[in-house]
Amino acid sequence: MTAACLMTTYQPLALSFSKGLGTRLWDQAGREYLDAVAGVAVTNVGHSHPKIVSAISEQAGLLLHTSNLYSIDWQQRLAQKLTQLAGMERAFFNNSGAEANETALKLARLYGWHKGIEQPLVVVMENAFHGRTLGTLSASDGPAVRLGFNELPGDFVKVPFGDLKALDKVQQAHGPRIVAILMEPIQGESGVQMAPPGYLKAIRERCTRHAWLLMLDEIQTGIGRTGQWFAFQHEGIVPDVMTLAKGLGNGIPIGACLARGKAADLFTPGSHGSTFGGNPLACRVGCTVLEIIEEQGLLENAKLQGERLLARLRIELADDPNILEIRGQGLMIGIELKQPIRDLTLIAARDHGLLINVTRGKTIRLLPPLTIDEREVEMIVRGVCRAVSAAKDLSQ
Repeated sequence: MTAACLMTTYQPLALSFSKGLGTRLWDQAGREYLDAVAGVAVTNVGHSHPKIVSAISEQAGLLLHTSNLYSIDWQQRLAQKLTQLAGMERAFFNNSGAEANETALKLARLYGWHKGIEQPLVVVMENAFHGRTLGTLSASDGPAVRLGFNELPGDFVKVPFGDLKALDKVQQAHGPRIVAILMEPIQGESGVQMAPPGYLKAIRERCTRHAWLLMLDEIQTGIGRTGQWFAFQHEGIVPDVMTLAKGLGNGIPIGACLARGKAADLFTPGSHGSTFGGNPLACRVGCTVLEIIEEQGLLENAKLQGERLLARLRIELADDPNILEIRGQGLMIGIELKQPIRDLTLIAARDHGLLINVTRGKTIRLLPPLTIDEREVEMIVRGVCRAVSAAKDLSQ
């Protein structure tokens, strides 16, 4: 089959899967792979989980879509569960992470309008990634995603991630116009960049002091990825707005924007909407995902196996001169290389049956399902070490 009819937005490996179960995928030739990417932090409860298969099958036979002209029971159930878990008040559902972040940016604009700010500014972080719509692209960084899209919409001011002094300077320069800070608790696309300890707390304190909205993009970090439901819970804070997607649907498209306080009351009928957002199928799957995480103790498992994976990688790669740093939280781990290694993802898959991701050219990103066990941790460590070693030998 030819891919010539597809737009050239991706550069996929010459690898296509026909089946998945738990932490494993099988290609069209029947070869088995250990999935340490999980569709980029999506299949958190594993592939083809029987409870999700059953929920999708049953719901498809009952009702797929009515639109938001009518009340949707599963949407209300999911909103109640998520707001309860996050300490938020209201939710809006759409179909992707970028849409969820667009929703957050609209809330920031409305918040500014209610405060009488004519040209509101949102503070964003250098090396951030919030999506590829024109609005979220404006709030993101990185040459590849922004190339050719000049004069992007929106008013944003960027500061270095983790730099409180830079934020304070921006506040002094633009204070009256600032309405919100939009940021990832851990920067995913830029290579699993960790904030300094206490940084989120300090950001929360500044937002409270200046009456700014703290808007956290938990699209990659949320739904148990870091060993808590949401990464902000490690710091003991609560944002004003939070966005979710990826792991919430385990492969079914869904996004969510949660809010509390003033931000929860800004939308009025007609001020925002989505044809497919909050449909019965996606929301039932979302409820099922949360149920599975609770029943199988996957928050604790993500914490335990994440600590084990991080420790084992640090031991096994300690003597590799090309390893700059190994960092992460829960099952979101980055291995930063001094020099890029060509064809690393291909070598890992083809020669070692391991699926990994390399982001920004030189950070290996590991995002396995939250269901992995100790044996699979060892398989990931062995596969990564062998792939790094083999790829390095080939490049010499």
